[in-house]
Amino acid sequence: MSEPTLLVADDHPLFRAAVLHVLRQRLPQMRTLEAASAATLGTALQEHPEVELVLLDLTMPGTRGFSALLHVRGEYPQLPVVVISSNDHPKVIRRAQQFGAAGFIPKSAPAEAMGDAIVAVLDGGSWFPPMAEERSEADAQLAARLAQLTPQQFRVLLCLADGLLNKQIAHELGLAENTVKVHVTAIFKKLECYSRTQAAVLVKSLDAETSPEP
Repeated sequence: MSEPTLLVADDHPLFRAAVLHVLRQRLPQMRTLEAASAATLGTALQEHPEVELVLLDLTMPGTRGFSALLHVRGEYPQLPVVVISSNDHPKVIRRAQQFGAAGFIPKSAPAEAMGDAIVAVLDGGSWFPPMAEERSEADAQLAARLAQLTPQQFRVLLCLADGLLNKQIAHELGLAENTVKVHVTAIFKKLECYSRTQAAVLVKSLDAETSPEP
């Protein structure tokens, strides 16, 4: 591998620094970029099409559970994403995999494992800890439906889940109110929803807040 460009997306500066230290030890020739929120992640990917791998925390500002993962996978389907999370419950790991992650690194993992995971994914493979949870057909169907949304429709969906009205969504995203109405209609059709409440419940199901079992 020659000079890969990696983007580390995490809202904790100390953790980003620790990850970058590990990466430089393992891949000294690489280039690194950083993002601390969903907004800066999106901007970084637009401005740096050379990025070859994203290391993504699930709990940054502007995200709802797996929303950032699904957004990146939908907008950049060829770009591998490795989730880095302090929540390493088997269900969370399995959902990350079903929603398109190429790998999952628990934040408690040793530096060597983190390096192994990143090298494996850059080589075209995947890296996940052992998982006890079975594949969920419901999650597979949800991922397939969400994959139909355009990036702008995905943004509108997240605003719907926050309870914003069309006028508020238009202001938030810099769109015409009629455009928002068109997007909402398309979202309901693609997700087989019939109301804003149903759409909000669907987004809520993306939450990754599963506590480890005793």
